Amino acid sequence: WWDEIYTPDIQSQSHQDPLDRADFNAVEYINTLFPTEQSLANIDEVVNKIRLKIRRLDDNIRTVVRGQTNVGQDGRQALEEAQKAIQQLFGKIKDIKDKAEKSEQMVKEITRDIKQLDHAKRHLTTSITTLNHLHMLAGGVDSLEAMTRRRQYGEVANLLQGVMNVLEHFHKYMGIPQIRQLSERVKAAQTELGQQILADFEEAFPSQGTKRPGGPSNVLRDACLVANILDPRIKQEIIKKFIKQHLSEYLVLFQENQDVAWLDKIDRRYAWIKRQLVDYEEKYGRMFPREWCMAERIAVEFCHVTRTELAKIMRTRAKEIEVKLLLFAIQRTTNFEGFLAKRFSGCTLTDGTLVRPPLGISTPSTNPFLEDEPTPEMEELATEKGDLDQPKKPKAPDNPFHGIVSKCFEPHLYVYIESQDKNLGELIDRFVADFKAQGPPKPNTDEGGAVLPSCADLFVYYKKCMVQCSQLSTGEPMIALTTIFQKYLREYAWKILSGNLPKTTTSSGGLTISSLLKEKEGSEVAKFTLEELCLICSILSTAEYCLATTQQLEEKLKEKVDVSLIERINLTGEMDTFSTVISSSIQLLVQDLDAACDPALTAMSKMQWQNVEHVGDQSPYVTSVILHIKQNVPIIRDNLASTRKYFTQFCIKFANSFIPKFITHLFKCKPISMVGAEQLLLDTHSLKMVLLDLPSIGSQVVRKAPASYTKIVVKGMTRAEMILKVVMAPHEPLVVFVDNYIKLLTDCNTETFQKILDMKGLKRSEQSSMLELLRQRLPAPPSGAESSGSLSLTAPTPEQESSRIRKLEKLIKKRL
Repeated sequence: WWDEIYTPDIQSQSHQDPLDRADFNAVEYINTLFPTEQSLANIDEVVNKIRLKIRRLDDNIRTVVRGQTNVGQDGRQALEEAQKAIQQLFGKIKDIKDKAEKSEQMVKEITRDIKQLDHAKRHLTTSITTLNHLHMLAGGVDSLEAMTRRRQYGEVANLLQGVMNVLEHFHKYMGIPQIRQLSERVKAAQTELGQQILADFEEAFPSQGTKRPGGPSNVLRDACLVANILDPRIKQEIIKKFIKQHLSEYLVLFQENQDVAWLDKIDRRYAWIKRQLVDYEEKYGRMFPREWCMAERIAVEFCHVTRTELAKIMRTRAKEIEVKLLLFAIQRTTNFEGFLAKRFSGCTLTDGTLVRPPLGISTPSTNPFLEDEPTPEMEELATEKGDLDQPKKPKAPDNPFHGIVSKCFEPHLYVYIESQDKNLGELIDRFVADFKAQGPPKPNTDEGGAVLPSCADLFVYYKKCMVQCSQLSTGEPMIALTTIFQKYLREYAWKILSGNLPKTTTSSGGLTISSLLKEKEGSEVAKFTLEELCLICSILSTAEYCLATTQQLEEKLKEKVDVSLIERINLTGEMDTFSTVISSSIQLLVQDLDAACDPALTAMSKMQWQNVEHVGDQSPYVTSVILHIKQNVPIIRDNLASTRKYFTQFCIKFANSFIPKFITHLFKCKPISMVGAEQLLLDTHSLKMVLLDLPSIGSQVVRKAPASYTKIVVKGMTRAEMILKVVMAPHEPLVVFVDNYIKLLTDCNTETFQKILDMKGLKRSEQSSMLELLRQRLPAPPSGAESSGSLSLTAPTPEQESSRIRKLEKLIKKRL
């Protein structure tokens, strides 16, 4: 049984036997074996077991040592056997290599005769093919010369191409005299064919003399097929001669001295070429190969000639060109170019070897002549939305003929630009006259605060001009037109918008509202009427419309103009002008409401605040300010409903103007008793609530005021409240009073402190020590003093003062 328990493998024993533990403790182990005195009776048995275990371990160690000794001997023996096997394998591989070399030599000897036969066969096939080609070439050259003499151009066309194809096989044999002689005969036949075909065309279509051109013939048709194979210059010459002869009548009929040559009869030029194209198709359409595109070449050459002739006659008679005549000629010309685009592909325009390229003409990516001018529906949409991005029709295909004739009108487009300058000047004058005749928009109607209709009319006219000019040219004339646009945008801003902003008047004459605001405080300040407020809002809305639409106009001009001129399109200055009109309008509204509140603030500063005996309802001056706000703000808000962001600007600017002025007048209230300060604090809180509610005051729909506006009101009016709380605080002890001032007013300084002391009615002698203490504590107030003396307004004051503050707070809550 002992063997079964104590003979497990070494690994299992290593983690079970306590003797194998690293922290083995002999005493603990013995105590484990003999826990009691009675267990000592088995000590002999335990000792025997341990001795047996020791013997087994010794046997295992000896076995392992002997095993390691035998392994070294076995390894050396295995290495020797492997070396012997490698030597045997090397011998076998060498034997295989020798046998492979012998086999290869035997194959070469067997196939040597077969390779010789293959080379002989290949050379024989080449020789037979070459002899056949030579026979065909010699026979073809003889037939070619004979057919040329007999003008059998139909057979020549097929034969000549075959002869030239066969001749290509003999390029490497040109050193052989017979081959070189045949090649020279082919070249001579080609030269003769070319001269003969040109002579035939000259006879059929003489360029000079009175002989009428001949009709189409099969001979000439076949001659064109031969010309396709010959030197390209033959084909060029045929085309040029035919086109010149075909247009010779045009040059005579429309000479510069002929009445029909002037712009007013430009239609006749295009009617003439249309008849000629029809005549060509009927008589000669089948004579020339289709790939020559002769009809298109005739039309293109007509365009080149027409452009040159028109440019010449317009230079001579430039003083006779009027805008209506110019636009008539351009319209007819662009219509003709559109006709060409529909009928022809324009493939010959890039074939510089056959016709002259259009001088100075760049082919645009799109055809502006196929773009529709704005329809009445589009104009109405632009009027309503102020948007030049009107619904677009799908783009028409590219027109490669754009400008091929109409380019000649570009140097004379100054006539068109001057005409538009004059028309726009008259349009602005009409706007001014209409405004004077109709007067400002009527209040309490849909017109109040609406965009002036004249600005929509102006931009619709701009749209027409821009589209029309882009059809005439997308180069420098577009830049000139942009300059005209800029001029009249500024004039509209000055004459229609800024010029009609209302001005208040007094008995001494006309004065602006800004001058009235500088009058002596307390005097009667003239306010804008309801009609004038509506007019200011209307001008502001119109300026915003113009600002947005001018930006769109700039984008559309950049789309129309040539890419190289885009950087010269810049309407930023005009947009800034409209922004200035908007700012001026908002400032007028702010100044008007601000001035209306001035008498109330003046009354506040003149009240005897030291004589106030009890805190009552809000003071009359607060009621006056609220009344003015409730009268003006709803009118302005309703008239700026379409431009909400500018109404928000008005509110922010009014708050930034009114609150500092209120604080300035607050400092003038001196001296102030404790009860008077409480009344002022109550009034200030009432004004604060009204200002916070100002954006939606008098509105059925209550909107939350913008955060930016609320922040300004809260910050400004809280400062006014803090000033009054400092005034209410007792000035003794001095340290507590000064620390309260520093804590309550974050922007504290000696100047403000001096004003607060004046409001409290303190004498100069008392103020000096307090100012000195403030100067000492302003840079860095000691933490100890802050903890001991800088307390809240209620904590350090006597009990009665704390009670008065609590009563005031309860009164404010009750009011709310």
